[in-house]
Amino acid sequence: MKASTLYKTLPLFFVMIFLIPALTVWSHGSDLLVHPQLQHIKTIFIGIFLEALPFILLGVLLSSLLQIFVKEQWIRRLQPKNPVIGVLLASLLGVILPICECGMIPVVRRLMLKGMPAYMAVTFILSGPILNPVVFMATLMAFRSHPEVVWGRMGLALAVSVSIGLIIYSLYSGNPLKQSLQRFHAQTGSATSHEHSRTWDSFFVHAGNELIEMGKYLVLGAFVTACIQAFISHDELLELGSGSLSSYLFMMGFAFILSLCSTSDAFVASAFTHSFTIGPLVSFLVLGPMLDFKSLLMLLATFKLRFVAVLSLLLLVLILLGSMAIDILI
Repeated sequence: MKASTLYKTLPLFFVMIFLIPALTVWSHGSDLLVHPQLQHIKTIFIGIFLEALPFILLGVLLSSLLQIFVKEQWIRRLQPKNPVIGVLLASLLGVILPICECGMIPVVRRLMLKGMPAYMAVTFILSGPILNPVVFMATLMAFRSHPEVVWGRMGLALAVSVSIGLIIYSLYSGNPLKQSLQRFHAQTGSATSHEHSRTWDSFFVHAGNELIEMGKYLVLGAFVTACIQAFISHDELLELGSGSLSSYLFMMGFAFILSLCSTSDAFVASAFTHSFTIGPLVSFLVLGPMLDFKSLLMLLATFKLRFVAVLSLLLLVLILLGSMAIDILI
């Protein structure tokens, strides 16, 4: 995309960013917009959006740095030949790059376009938002009196991400990226090769493109999540978690709906320590960063529909079985 096209598109994105806050100010003069439920939706939307936006920006900037300064040959040379070593390495990248799940997808798709194989990329997407020092310390603070929840979260996240990485390596040999994204990379890569003297211009163009692409799904995901939270009361949701199996399904569904950042979800989960056993709490803490509503939209924007569907099913099954095993073992 040319810089001129970017400058024409950026205003549309900033309109989306400031639309809800503007409605909040304007709502003081409208009976419709001061309805308590609508005010609640706007409050939740702004909270989710502002919480996720810094991580999106961080991911976009890292993605653009990778595009401009990291050569494809470097990625291929660093790729281990042994898939087990590859998924273990990818699962530990979060320690070096502590990025929230919102900023993970722009970085990973850029690495894939540079040559990182799908099984390593998906492992990084799943493990990175949990297996990093920031999330570990936040979970430890939230569960000071229940350290088994902390280790259960970290252990299950590692086991699930490594397992899915190996499954993808064994069963999926194709490229799961959308064809439109691959064509876009070919066009921008060709343009960048003729603009080495304008490196920083290319950096900001790529950053703007990534921000627009990921930002629109963040806005949509945050809005739909806010609507769901506003119209479905917590009491109604808690009734669904009264049974043994339903308690796991409830906490996993709750994590998907809330779409919390992985650095703050532990404090929400800690409120359920007296209502649920360790297994459902761990299922909430593992599924949320790996698959929630806003990240699902970003995955669908990046990967093919069938690949996302299989990935989502694997996550649901493995996390459910793993969290139930934790309850049996602990």
